[in-house]
Amino acid sequence: MAKKPLLEFTDRGIYCARGKFYIDPWKPVDDAVITHAHADHAYWGHKHYLAHHLSKEILLYRLGEIQLQTVEYGETVMKNGVAISLYPAGHVIGSAQIRVEYQGEVWVVSGDYKVEDDGISTPFEPVRCHHFISECTFGMPVYTWKPQVQIFEDVNNWWRTNLHNGVATVLVGYSLGKSQRILQNLDLFNGKVYTHGVIENTNEALRRNGVLLNPTERITQDSVKDEVRKGIILAPPSSVGTPWMRKFQPYSFGYCSGWMAIRGAKRRRAADRGFVLSDHADWNGLISAIDATGCESVYLTHGYTATFSRYLNEIGFDAHEVHTLYGGEEEDASPEAPSKSPPEGDTFDKVADKDKNADKVLSFGEDLGEAGGSAI
Repeated sequence: MAKKPLLEFTDRGIYCARGKFYIDPWKPVDDAVITHAHADHAYWGHKHYLAHHLSKEILLYRLGEIQLQTVEYGETVMKNGVAISLYPAGHVIGSAQIRVEYQGEVWVVSGDYKVEDDGISTPFEPVRCHHFISECTFGMPVYTWKPQVQIFEDVNNWWRTNLHNGVATVLVGYSLGKSQRILQNLDLFNGKVYTHGVIENTNEALRRNGVLLNPTERITQDSVKDEVRKGIILAPPSSVGTPWMRKFQPYSFGYCSGWMAIRGAKRRRAADRGFVLSDHADWNGLISAIDATGCESVYLTHGYTATFSRYLNEIGFDAHEVHTLYGGEEEDASPEAPSKSPPEGDTFDKVADKDKNADKVLSFGEDLGEAGGSAI
């Protein structure tokens, strides 16, 4: 009889039967280990959560009062004889790869990750294992990122040009991860940074967790429009095309996303500028990360799984596609993205209730308050 794998793929998520826990489950379970706080990985309704300590305040902000245990990177937690430890994924602040070991068998679940050091997230750290469960959101050769210093040079020059022309600057990125990365790399000699309420709520949660961020000012009903227009406005994707954004006209609108690498993506976003900036690994980053694990087999959970698994098998890896409900942030932002839905016949449910407030239409000065806002 074949040995049962330590981790298996079920209709609730990635399951460790020996340890009696799930990793990033999308249906309510008793014991959940969470890679990071994005809504497609951290769902409401589990009885117990385990995550990295820098995800604590974000998870409490998004999910409410939950039974949450947090740990440091490299710290080991035992569950029914199975050793669990978290290692940096480099995706967003607090993101982690989950290492699971039992009787010498080691699996690693990557969650989402990038290999470039963004200066705000703990940098990605390869973890040796027998089996690696990896994302491949941008698993196509066309996706090759430039160093972020080049991207932010373009962003800051664009902001300066807008100031010279008397045009407001609005820059869009996801509220958890992208917005903080942008914030830490802006040239603040240009002016102040103003934030949509969803982004500022996220910043405040991170600051409560001890994260040091550059200064920002929340846009409220008391904000002076002419003063706001002199700075740079950070806004989530849900604000695009709403009355809230239109109040800043005339403005130049920029969009930060890995999908900006594809011709036509900027036009479909109605953006004036597209900046190719992703919190996921590009084609070369994925290959280097997988190779560094020394794994015997790799399982691809979301993204261009068919193309990428075929290539990995051609170059000598034992690669497999699996169908999950991950991939709800940058993947949802592009019509070019591969479908994340399971094929017909699978039993997985649709993603439920990510954030009912994320698309709320706001007038100038309003925000979502403490109840608002997913990055998804």
